[in-house]
Amino acid sequence: MKLTPISVDLAGYPPELRPLLEGAKVFDSSCSAQARVLFIDRDSGYFLKTAAAGSLAREAEMTRYFHGKGLTVQSAYFSQERDWLLTEKIPGEDCTAARYLEQPRRLCDTLAELLVTLHSMDHSGCPVRHMDWYLADIPRKYRAGDYDSSHFPDSYGYASAEDAFRVLETKAHLLQSDTLLHGDYCLPNVILNGWKLGGFVDVGNGGIGDRHVDIFWALWSLGYNLKTDKLRERFIDAYGRDKVDDERLRVVAAAEVFG
Repeated sequence: MKLTPISVDLAGYPPELRPLLEGAKVFDSSCSAQARVLFIDRDSGYFLKTAAAGSLAREAEMTRYFHGKGLTVQSAYFSQERDWLLTEKIPGEDCTAARYLEQPRRLCDTLAELLVTLHSMDHSGCPVRHMDWYLADIPRKYRAGDYDSSHFPDSYGYASAEDAFRVLETKAHLLQSDTLLHGDYCLPNVILNGWKLGGFVDVGNGGIGDRHVDIFWALWSLGYNLKTDKLRERFIDAYGRDKVDDERLRVVAAAEVFG
């Protein structure tokens, strides 16, 4: 995680947050153009995410839900001219830390085991139905030519947006809504503390959905962060090969190339 020291003008922040910011060292740790993330070096540390008004509401809901499950830390949400989501720093380091990357097989197995545990949890009371929004905007993106397979080199064999969209038209019905998802199950979003789960972060894409969304992103992130696809089959074995359907993974891949 890269931290860039910055100065802050308290007038630009909600009154509820100003006492926390005043006199504290503040760093920019943003990694997305859609939201800005600050690290506040006070007490045990806090992360403050800000984005357009209303855009963090779902993440705030899922963060509260995950906290109730013991899967992440407390948070506070403020929505005014902009959205603000404040969370405590989770003890430990994310899975891109050198100590974890240096043991790739153990990391692979740990990620699979944690995902099995998450997917086995009771999801009653979950406020978000993942499938309600997951595919909803894809027809518009397809018509607008909003298609990017650059992050997925093989694209599961999709040579074009037309190929991917055809799969979604004919096979999207295979996706199910029966599992509690993280929604963006990548190495930076899993915090380990001594090889045990410290907590999950960035759960705004979570909800009740199809487990293959998380499996897809776990496989992608292992390949991306470790620069190899050699752990793909190991992860599937550790997760449970009988629970992984390659056809549903192909459907998820078709959806993800539309962003």
